[in-house]
Amino acid sequence: MANMGSKLSRQWHDAVNALLGLWLVISPWLLGYTAESMAAWNAWVPGVIIAVAAIAALTAFQEWEEWVNVLLGVWLVISPWILGYAAVAAAAWNHVIVGILCAALAIWAAWQARQQPAEAH
Repeated sequence: MANMGSKLSRQWHDAVNALLGLWLVISPWLLGYTAESMAAWNAWVPGVIIAVAAIAALTAFQEWEEWVNVLLGVWLVISPWILGYAAVAAAAWNHVIVGILCAALAIWAAWQARQQPAEAH
């Protein structure tokens, strides 16, 4: 149990990214854009992948998991305009904010992993 607490204190950004992924999954209902299928699906699919990659990074850290979240974060930032739902303010703002946070946290986690000895992961 102490080992998990120690791991969470070192990899808190992965725990936050897992929560951001879960937020994305439930946000279409909470923010009221389930009727906008493109926006909703663009929350559900990346949300699940972000959460799974972040949880995987917490259990057995691999740097590629962070880069998956970076790519998904960037996708979330640009997707409202590419997929054509930028006018759905709740979805667009949600995706942009979560995308920025997710990408920034994943970059931070990858950078931090390179600064620590391998046995700390």
